[in-house]
Amino acid sequence: MNTTKNDNWLYTISPKQSLIHLNFKEIWQYRDLLFLFVKRDVITLYKQTILGPLWYVIQPLFTSVIFTLIFNNLGQIQTGSVPPFLFNLAGITAWNYFKECLTGTSGTFTKNQSIFGKVYFPRVIMPMSITISNLLKFAIQIGVFFCFYAYYAFQGSSAVVNSQILLFPIYILMMALLGLGLGMIISSMTTKYRDLTVLVGFGVQLLMYASAVPYPVSEAKLKFPSWFVPLVEYSPLTQIIEGFRYMLLNTGSFSWIGFLYTLGVSFVIFIFGLIIFNKTEKSFIDTV
Repeated sequence: MNTTKNDNWLYTISPKQSLIHLNFKEIWQYRDLLFLFVKRDVITLYKQTILGPLWYVIQPLFTSVIFTLIFNNLGQIQTGSVPPFLFNLAGITAWNYFKECLTGTSGTFTKNQSIFGKVYFPRVIMPMSITISNLLKFAIQIGVFFCFYAYYAFQGSSAVVNSQILLFPIYILMMALLGLGLGMIISSMTTKYRDLTVLVGFGVQLLMYASAVPYPVSEAKLKFPSWFVPLVEYSPLTQIIEGFRYMLLNTGSFSWIGFLYTLGVSFVIFIFGLIIFNKTEKSFIDTV
């Protein structure tokens, strides 16, 4: 005799049917794991180092000093009425958050294959945890920036925060979406092409110089070849860096068209990255 038993399951684990899948309900159910990964990323990064979290402060300061010496003093790049060091620190602070999100998420599958092969949880939690944990570093570095901002203001600097500062959270969101989207794309591709892990570090450095981090766009228009200027000017990252400086230092340029364009590109790249990530998630264990 056949008997039927009805079981009331708490959760059902099944393959995702949609490529664009960001199940917030499931992520919320695994929120403790998300916070655990965030805590791990923050604590273990500089574990057993001498200076520990002070590297959050040292790295942008040293980079700003080098940029000031090379690009402003030696290269004679002008930053207007804004002190060159403060100008560079603002750009580097914004760039660092994007860079950390990109490089941190670009190795999601290869770095965590041992975990992914043993236990189920929403895989997107891993890159999300990296993006969230990097917010702590960004908060520390933006705090350092405002300390130097106060110092230069006391010295009589004309740099002022303007009303566009209200867009500050949206600029953070755009940096996170760009870094997360590109990181998921690269992470998915490295499951088959390991060479990309070598190229990421090199490519990120080139991208920084092509995104108006160490110079204003006005200087790029004067000194770069005419064919290269549009690549710099219309880069979403350039729009973010310029907007970041504009709202914090009241220098550079800002346009609502450029802002909306960057916001749209950020969402498109994130959605595209999510599609590729979800597609790779179904079969990556067979290729890594």
